[in-house]
Amino acid sequence: MSTSFSRRLRRLQSQKETALCVGLDPVPARFPPSLQDGRLRTDAVRAFCTTIVEATAPYACAFKPNFAFFEALGPAGLTVLDQVVTTIPDDCLVLGDAKRGDIGHSARHYAASIYEELGLDACTVSPYLGRDSVMPFLEHEGTCTFVLARTSNDGAADLQEACTCDGTPLYRHVARRVQAWNADAPGGAGLVVGATAPAALQDLRSLCPSLPFLVPGVGAQGGDAAAVMDAAATDEGPVLVNSSRSILYASEGPNYADAAADAARALRDTLNGGASSSRGAPSPPA
Repeated sequence: MSTSFSRRLRRLQSQKETALCVGLDPVPARFPPSLQDGRLRTDAVRAFCTTIVEATAPYACAFKPNFAFFEALGPAGLTVLDQVVTTIPDDCLVLGDAKRGDIGHSARHYAASIYEELGLDACTVSPYLGRDSVMPFLEHEGTCTFVLARTSNDGAADLQEACTCDGTPLYRHVARRVQAWNADAPGGAGLVVGATAPAALQDLRSLCPSLPFLVPGVGAQGGDAAAVMDAAATDEGPVLVNSSRSILYASEGPNYADAAADAARALRDTLNGGASSSRGAPSPPA
């Protein structure tokens, strides 16, 4: 078990006074007209994302590029992803939202592509194939692999709320397994827990007080940002609260960068307010 990622995250959160992670989910059809002037989609995505990064970085401690939106650009998409990642400042961590999940032999190559080739700090994976699909990611020291536990999407309860033979919800069983895998690994593990499932969020924080949490689902999906901090921020376990669409597309006009910055700043302030009574709240630097 490595705690270096958690230490880095806490240090950045303290220095910048923010728990905000900005998701990068670029949809060219929603770009302002100035980026839809006949230029290549790859160029438009690169320009949009780099502008968003520059505008919102002062209010964030992490960025989370969603691989699907870059892979949809075709073979050049990974090049664009790599180019965008290089523009993210050193005082922000980079989480690859890849949601990989495959047998061990394949998982080792997925992990190498994310942690060695792209050089990212963290990523997301699916635990459905079990231990051997996750452990290759946890072999990379200094990283954090966030495992899907109770997600924020509408269909999450179809499987994640299903009870195992002892009556335990599947998301709880996953969390217990992640804790066990984390104990034996040189890298770190965390949980993805959606803001749209507040009861599960509180339950999982009680069950896993020291694991880092990545919490999507605020903003466009309707999760309560302040309530997330009250439920999930602790002295032991850091929390990253992700927002994508409500920041990226706060405006689809020429003022999109300023609007994104305003939305990021407002959410940061909400998170800090909601965290003011929580032990794990970002605190001002000494």
